[in-house]
Amino acid sequence: MDLGSILIMMVALIVLAYMASAIFERFGVPGLIGEIVMGVLIANLVIGDWSFLGMLDIEMGSDPSENYEIIELFAELGVIFLLFSVGLETKVKELLSVGKAAMLVATMGVIVPFIAGFALMQVYDGNMHHALFLGAAMVATSVGITARVIKDMRLTDKKESRIIIGAAVIDDILGMVVLAMVVGMTASGELSIPNIAWISLEASAFVIAALAAAFWAVPKIYEYFEERKKRSPVRKGGPGKGFDKLVLAVVLCLGLSWLADEIGLAAIIGAFLGGMLLAGYAPWWKLDEKFESITALFLSFFFLNVGMHVDIGSLTTVSAALLAVVVILLAVATKYVGCVAGALVGDKSLPKESRNIIGFGMVPRGEVGIIVAAIGLASGAMSPELYGAVVIMAVATTVIASPLLARAFRKRYPSEYEPTLDEIV
Repeated sequence: MDLGSILIMMVALIVLAYMASAIFERFGVPGLIGEIVMGVLIANLVIGDWSFLGMLDIEMGSDPSENYEIIELFAELGVIFLLFSVGLETKVKELLSVGKAAMLVATMGVIVPFIAGFALMQVYDGNMHHALFLGAAMVATSVGITARVIKDMRLTDKKESRIIIGAAVIDDILGMVVLAMVVGMTASGELSIPNIAWISLEASAFVIAALAAAFWAVPKIYEYFEERKKRSPVRKGGPGKGFDKLVLAVVLCLGLSWLADEIGLAAIIGAFLGGMLLAGYAPWWKLDEKFESITALFLSFFFLNVGMHVDIGSLTTVSAALLAVVVILLAVATKYVGCVAGALVGDKSLPKESRNIIGFGMVPRGEVGIIVAAIGLASGAMSPELYGAVVIMAVATTVIASPLLARAFRKRYPSEYEPTLDEIV
């Protein structure tokens, strides 16, 4: 192992990722998109005999270099810590207390996009694995991006906002179950009814066990730490208050990720559920702050790696470009239609403007769709052409959703909407 080469590669990638993220955020676009674009440039920019990959001693493909294996490792850890952090914001009690409207919005927002994505690939190339992964990538809403938009508009107390956040959380859990089923079916190579039923049962049992632990096991752990704090005075300096809790969180995150992977589910499902276990105590233990630093370190490698797998050459054909456009349009339309239908059935008192807010608020796929695409490509169940289309779809829906949601809110609450400083300037 050439340690010097690895260290200078990491320095270069971290700096490039930070620069790209800062530039995109300056124009109001999520920084993760800048990191993905930088990854695309790193992998595809070639001038004569010079290339970014060659300069950084990165060799991708069937025989990757040690440098690229380090990138892949950091990328995997980044997405695991990301899903754990998302889980930390998903309180089980709040999840179970959301209304009928949020549940129906989430359910319809999963069913309609999945069926549409599955049907599209069956018509396009007839490949069952491609169809399953495109359906799964079309499903989940990015909770973080949606919540960020609502928070920036200072309208978090509105009924529509509560329905969107509740539905997005349920949507993510349903998306994890769908992903678990797709990964299990793809790994086994069998699509029989008994196999689907077994994988569904396995995924559901894993989720139910995590929810049960959140109610019964985690409170016992919390009581243990409280008793320990009473018996032992907190020292100033040294490891400090909460050190053991952070270790517990990391162990739980990695341990459940390993367990999910061992039983044939995606590792990120275990990470997400691990975060949910501690969500009720995360504010007191300050886990959000602690994991934010850990996640930030590794996550840039994930988004860079996502971009590095996009082969621009595979998207230059007419069929590939057309596929990407159709996937984007289908992703926006099906999520909007499904969620509006769910809102209409779940709460008939909601006016049309409110249903539009909910529909647009559920559109962004963000990092969740990208994660599904990365898993599909790594498993060989997604072609480079389809992978590129899904990454573009995830980026496009993230960019498209923000102005649509802001416009819908302004129309519904013209006197209460507070523009941000950037909008005023």
